[in-house]
Amino acid sequence: MIRILLADDHPLTRAGLVAWLESEEEFELIGQAFDGQSAWSGISSLLPDVVLLDIEMPGANGIDIARRIRKERLPIGVLMLTAWNAQQYVMASIQAGAKGYVLKTAPFEQLRKAICDVARGIFYIDPAVSLTENLEPVESLSAREKEVLLLAAQGLPGHAVAKRLSITERTVQAHLTSAYGKLGARNKTEAILLALKRGIVMLDELHVEQGDA
Repeated sequence: MIRILLADDHPLTRAGLVAWLESEEEFELIGQAFDGQSAWSGISSLLPDVVLLDIEMPGANGIDIARRIRKERLPIGVLMLTAWNAQQYVMASIQAGAKGYVLKTAPFEQLRKAICDVARGIFYIDPAVSLTENLEPVESLSAREKEVLLLAAQGLPGHAVAKRLSITERTVQAHLTSAYGKLGARNKTEAILLALKRGIVMLDELHVEQGDA
């Protein structure tokens, strides 16, 4: 069962999400928050598996909270649930450490998948979010660099990626470092977002097969 904390300052939105989450057998809603302060208090004390964060909240916004979760190295999957579709919010969220980004217009079935993916360490972006923009061309990723990046994005640790591809962990890291450099990324999640925006990686490629970890 996935333990969830919900942070949203809009009462009607929060009430609807609470009713849905409590009806889902695979989810356990362990806490609610209506502003940045109550969100951080619940996150730090309850340590949910996944926190659903609105971006715009009084006190501290969701991006600031995601950044603090990453700084404190808390083992929590951050899923942004927001009305904002602008690319700068998506990029800022991912850079802050969020594993997923879903619009409030998404159907519940899609939100269910996003929560489950983020809980498993899989990167998720709402298909309705536009990631296409005019970017400066970059050196193409090799087939192996893309393969390693995708497996890492699926939540597989270095040793599992190495085993899957019959290479060493050092080689895995070398391919990731090369991919980051070509994309102009600082970490795995930034690299995946930039690869998505450039059309190097497709959303439907971000899946995981059971038994690989």
